[in-house]
Amino acid sequence: MTPNALRAGRDRLLDASVFFSFDRGGYIRHSVAFDRDDLAVDLAGRVCLVTGANSGIGFETSASLAERGATVWMLCRDRSRGEAALRQVRKRASSRRVHLGLLDVSDPGALRDFASAFTAPRVDVLVHNAGVLPAERMLSSDGHELTLATHVLGPWRLTQALLPKLRASEDPRVIFVSSGGMYTQRLSLADVEWQRRRYDGVRAYAQTKRMQVVLARLLAEDLPGGTVSAMHPGWADTPAVRSSLPRFWSAMRDRLRTPAEGADTVVWLAASDAARGRSGRFWFDRAPRSPHLLPWTRESSADRAALRAFCERHTQSQRTRARAA
Repeated sequence: MTPNALRAGRDRLLDASVFFSFDRGGYIRHSVAFDRDDLAVDLAGRVCLVTGANSGIGFETSASLAERGATVWMLCRDRSRGEAALRQVRKRASSRRVHLGLLDVSDPGALRDFASAFTAPRVDVLVHNAGVLPAERMLSSDGHELTLATHVLGPWRLTQALLPKLRASEDPRVIFVSSGGMYTQRLSLADVEWQRRRYDGVRAYAQTKRMQVVLARLLAEDLPGGTVSAMHPGWADTPAVRSSLPRFWSAMRDRLRTPAEGADTVVWLAASDAARGRSGRFWFDRAPRSPHLLPWTRESSADRAALRAFCERHTQSQRTRARAA
């Protein structure tokens, strides 16, 4: 057996373990196959929006796109944290083409106001990165369970609101930053608001991250000629992981990826020619992956249609309430 075959066999075994794939060692192994020229690109003139941009993967994504010349809008909930992150990205990228937008993606009113006030003639890249993992059941401003509002309804509403500007781009791209935790869940809308069962924040997070993978497939249908993707970053050492999963972080901190390593595939999907046109797929470390490690997690076309109908119904009901107000 050749050395390459031995290495490929070893990598398959390590990847199947998850533990040795999602960690930093997995990134280092996978990065050997990266084409370094893929990100040797000039993004001048490209308009990129990144939600949850003040820290972690969103921050690194914003900085990496700005370093390549893009006009970047960092969309953040908190003004002070957003302004601090904005200053850091501008300094790191030596660019003034980086801007702050205040936006809570779980708030439909804030989404509507942002989309109507955003004056750029087009959007080339939209990165759905904002995330929450509450320990207790919490509600958004319009009464939805918070992870559902932040990971599913908010990104759906924002993408739909910006579709005309995305369609104005010659190469529009939409990217969902999902999670490896979604592998444990099947798409289900049963008690999606957690009203009839004891709340489990980790499971709610994983379920809505599964929904994001399906949303990428659905929105690919709405953006023909564009590239809509979902990805997962592996286990990265971000402020969100430290605060929401402290025991996991404490046990794994020496094996976690850096935020930049977690953001690498997001930047690759946003910027590289190699990713263009490969729409509706799920990615990990710059390679397309099956979104199903467990056979019982596979959804049907009827399940996907139900998720679309759910998102459309709640988007329409919010529009009706806004008009009435």
